[in-house]
Amino acid sequence: MERVIFATGNEDKMREIRSILADTYPEVLSMKEAGFQTDVTEDGRTYEENALIKARAVAAAGAEGIVMADDSGLEIDYLNREPGVYSARYMGEDTSYRIKNANLISRLEGVPEEKRTARFVCGIAAVLPDGRELTVRAAIEGRIGYEERGTGGFGYDPIFHVPELGKTTAELTEDEKNLVSHRGKALRLMKEELKKL
Repeated sequence: MERVIFATGNEDKMREIRSILADTYPEVLSMKEAGFQTDVTEDGRTYEENALIKARAVAAAGAEGIVMADDSGLEIDYLNREPGVYSARYMGEDTSYRIKNANLISRLEGVPEEKRTARFVCGIAAVLPDGRELTVRAAIEGRIGYEERGTGGFGYDPIFHVPELGKTTAELTEDEKNLVSHRGKALRLMKEELKKL
């Protein structure tokens, strides 16, 4: 069974990734756990490009196994799909998500429900030991709420409302979120692509 090294240092993200990949890949390590401290400049113009940049960097550093990476973002239609591919760096990487979320809510002040449409998008890249590369993309549609709700998840989850569930992604259980989230969908797509090889 091939091991997976995921090019991230985000522990919240790693928890989700391990849970979703567990049935196929029991050994999923963060790049730190695998001994890689690679600093990567994500200067791609798409989620897939950024994910590939990260996966290639860790693979080039000598990682043994399948190297995966993701890049994801929140796209708000009313704000011309901001923050998009810059979601992690929006307002500065060290700015708390509480501040980022409050800023986005204030920028949508007075905007009616039907125009608050948004989506979380996730691109995942895999670099295989033989050098082959794969990318997939998935999304979850929703709306931006009027306040933060929920204590689960991380990042923009407390303001991302999923109308058909009547909850923000921060109000979902981990299992519920993994079923519907952009990252959960993208990881399952990647598992299917890898099975075909």
